[in-house]
Amino acid sequence: MTQEMKNAAIESAVEKFKTLLSAQLDRAQNIKKDSEFVDYSKLDKIIIGICGGDGIGPVISAQAQRIMEYLLKDENAKGKVEFRVIDGLTIENRAACGKAIPDDVMEQLYQCHVILKGPTTTPQAGDGWPNIESANVAMRKKLDLFANVRPVKVPDQNIDWTFFRENTEGGYAVGSQGIHVDDDLAVDFVITTTEGTDRIARLAYDYAKKNGKDHVSIVTKANVIKTTDGKFLNLCQKVASEYPEIRTTEWYIDIMTAKLVDPKRRCDFQVVVLPNLYGDILTDEAAEFQGGVGTAGSANIGKKYAMFEAIHGSAPRMVKEGRAEYADPCSMLRAVVLLLSHIGYQTESDRLAKALDICMFEEKKLTMTGRSDGATAAQFADYVMETIEKIR
Repeated sequence: MTQEMKNAAIESAVEKFKTLLSAQLDRAQNIKKDSEFVDYSKLDKIIIGICGGDGIGPVISAQAQRIMEYLLKDENAKGKVEFRVIDGLTIENRAACGKAIPDDVMEQLYQCHVILKGPTTTPQAGDGWPNIESANVAMRKKLDLFANVRPVKVPDQNIDWTFFRENTEGGYAVGSQGIHVDDDLAVDFVITTTEGTDRIARLAYDYAKKNGKDHVSIVTKANVIKTTDGKFLNLCQKVASEYPEIRTTEWYIDIMTAKLVDPKRRCDFQVVVLPNLYGDILTDEAAEFQGGVGTAGSANIGKKYAMFEAIHGSAPRMVKEGRAEYADPCSMLRAVVLLLSHIGYQTESDRLAKALDICMFEEKKLTMTGRSDGATAAQFADYVMETIEKIR
């Protein structure tokens, strides 16, 4: 490459970077304008959108919808709750539109208060799909769902963790906007803003205070990624100083990953706050302790909107092999537990959580194997509803 070609490549990359920085500065300013959290008790009607997604998503979402409608049948009959099925998040439709979320689908999402979302396929290099952004990432950004909350509980191992993963920044903020400077160099970006970090830290510490937790762990790699992770750590420390009654510990992501498998140390963790990428990885590891990612639900919380989902992927291989009906719906059902609690139906949330504990860990009358030697998603949902009926 000649010096002239090198200079041209750098100038082109700089122009793209300037555009990206301008958009992120605008976003940081917009965060400051956020209103208060919505009060669901004051709404005449709560609109729950149900997006099946693709792969096994429609199968497990349908069972989650059945159980929600069962638990909220009286509220639905009184017009207090409305369910809206929103199609169009399949990979085929997203690829055809060339967008992570097609415009018509996004408009329907804006009309809902909370969303239950099935898994969606994210294109990756070499799979034949166009380079469109993850639907999850796009939805989190467009609805400003800044907090990804993932609980993991294993009573017989004394594990009771709640992870607060920053959801709109970090390595995922501009994941589809990296720059190929030339054939030899590609660059991606990590985003950390003062406003974005402050609000996830406050949500984590407020949760700890309100739920009787006395230990919050901050996880970064600030010793190496000094600017963005360093900023995240410093801002979390600042918020921590406002909660002197709560013990704060600081961990590097590699050591924290190891300590979760340390039987002596892991029982000490309670609330964990961490940037986007680390939170994605660590919560999948944590979910393995209670039976795998298929057993864990996830809440994505913003001030105006909230979205609840399974934490696993769309499992296209199961669909290709004709096994979709045997997909485990437990992660989606755990997401429903979080959704019901979030909108104020705590009794119904508790009943479903108890029923899932019985069906998954205690009685275990049905086994989910993902194949014909196990139960179907519909059969397991029937088992859960039969169990709910016994819990009064």
